[in-house]
Amino acid sequence: MSLFALGSHLQHYAWGSTTAIPEFLGREADGSPWAEAWFGAHPLAPATAPDGAGLDAVIAADPERMLGADVARAFGGQLPFLLKVIAPERPLSLQVHPTREHAAESFAAESAAGIALNSPLRVYRDANHKPEMLIALTRFTALCGFRTPRRAAAILDGLGTPLTDRLHSLLVENPTAHGMRAAFRTLVSASLRPTPEAVDAVVEACRARSAAGTSPSPRIDRFVSLLADHHPGDPGVVAALLLNPVTLQRGEAMYVPAGALHAYIHGTGLEVMATSDNVLRAGLTAKRVDADEVLQCVSVTAAPPLRVAPERQNPTSIAYYAPVDDFELAVTELDDPADPAADPAGETYPIPGSGPRIVLGLEGAITLETTTGGHALEAGQALFVPAADGPLRARGRGSFAQASVP
Repeated sequence: MSLFALGSHLQHYAWGSTTAIPEFLGREADGSPWAEAWFGAHPLAPATAPDGAGLDAVIAADPERMLGADVARAFGGQLPFLLKVIAPERPLSLQVHPTREHAAESFAAESAAGIALNSPLRVYRDANHKPEMLIALTRFTALCGFRTPRRAAAILDGLGTPLTDRLHSLLVENPTAHGMRAAFRTLVSASLRPTPEAVDAVVEACRARSAAGTSPSPRIDRFVSLLADHHPGDPGVVAALLLNPVTLQRGEAMYVPAGALHAYIHGTGLEVMATSDNVLRAGLTAKRVDADEVLQCVSVTAAPPLRVAPERQNPTSIAYYAPVDDFELAVTELDDPADPAADPAGETYPIPGSGPRIVLGLEGAITLETTTGGHALEAGQALFVPAADGPLRARGRGSFAQASVP
């Protein structure tokens, strides 16, 4: 089987935009929230081949041809990455992802206990870690990673509520990762979490400080107010004061490693990640919150958001490299003056990369070719390129993203 079209698996979560993904895919909006479009082989939500088979089944039928011998051996015959279009209109949950070792151990324990994969009691949907990288397609806002204890204390200082005074004292008396863990535990632990009234008091203090123009971080005060509008009384709103605010412009990227506490707030982006659906939620959601698991997995070490600068691969392609073996992502822009329809033999350009690839059209019209065949690609369309197809070339006018294995 040569390169072939992929149908996305859509996720209609409540926080999704009603317009962004339908417009991207060239489909009619139906008024419901379209949160994510998955292009991958996760068994819970695989993309589909033209015959309706899931991509996971297609790969399982011939893993060496689809993945290549090296990738098939390294990742147990599984496609190691998942590509998504994500479009939060409302804030996502405050969440963290486990390491591979913790995920494997916990998945095995839940499976041995007989908890079904689709059970609401299930926390671990697979045995994999879930590092991820987000590349903004529009202006994209988020929270990611803890501030230094001293900086967080400075932001809490002066708000004058019992809750912020308590958090401030913890960080001033112990300005280390241990103090930050104690502050975060105060907000999410079942035995310590504050009341909705205590959270509301913090929100009002942030709004008053913002209105007075005296905030040491106006952006985080705006984020607190926005989060409270969607999740009133949720302690995760106050946790935002401990975290780094992030704003990505189109083309900018951020890497989220295992253990990094984060929440996506608004925008449209591409996500590439390890093939996993393991999400541990600390708040800002109507879904299950599991504070004990979050506290086991979260890293409270202060770290700025890990922005990924693209590297130029050739005159037409740039690549975003993450510090993991599961995935990388490249973006190619072509401005071929020739009309591919009028000149089907027009110049083609080499596309870096090898192995199994998922290619997603971003703009315009492109024709992709391998040694075994070719396929047209327009914005919102996706193709799977088997490893056995070899080098990839492209022609036309437009741009596309390519997820692959390093």
